[in-house]
Amino acid sequence: MAQKEDLIKLFNEIAELLEIQGVAFKPAAYRRAVHGLENFNGNISQLYQEEGKKALRRIPGVGESIAQKIEEYIKKGKIKQHRELQEETAIQQIVTHFFKTRGIPLEQLKRDAKKQKIVYSRFTKPAKQLIELAGSVEKAKAAIDKVAEWANSRGLDYAIETVFKKWLELDRLKPKEIVKKPYYRGDPMVWSEAKRKWYVIGKGGDWLEFADKESEIEWRKMK
Repeated sequence: MAQKEDLIKLFNEIAELLEIQGVAFKPAAYRRAVHGLENFNGNISQLYQEEGKKALRRIPGVGESIAQKIEEYIKKGKIKQHRELQEETAIQQIVTHFFKTRGIPLEQLKRDAKKQKIVYSRFTKPAKQLIELAGSVEKAKAAIDKVAEWANSRGLDYAIETVFKKWLELDRLKPKEIVKKPYYRGDPMVWSEAKRKWYVIGKGGDWLEFADKESEIEWRKMK
């Protein structure tokens, strides 16, 4: 049975993969179909079984081409175009995902590559090698995420090559624990477990009993 959520996921991915390829207009068409599916309350498989492909076009944003894709998914449980796009864009997906973890979205990546601020071709070879090492695009993306989370939590720079260097210890890479300490109006605070009270450490080092609301305590991240 075709689940609405499955089709939404597939069409979002197709739109993203088409954008990676630089295809115009079609990504927007798939996103309109996604919006229509999100607001459709009926049973898609039942609608198709009872009234055929033509009835699918009653879903807002679904035209003839996308209705065919829905029919294909209902009959086969997959969409050929989706699989083909995944294969065609495998290396591009890895490069795009790497820059996304660095806070650079696809559109900015394209602009920077066009202006030669980023030499895109420099990243294609290690991206291909990473896919071969990981065994799949999804596993390669997960490895990049692991390294990115670990590095970002420590304020460290990282490259695709960092994933290779850390490959054998990926399972042991943990993000740095974020430590927060309490302050009140710029002064540090301590909690007394014995007295079950907060104290503010004054400029002279004296412990002053905290008498304000706990909502006034400021929690600062410690580097």
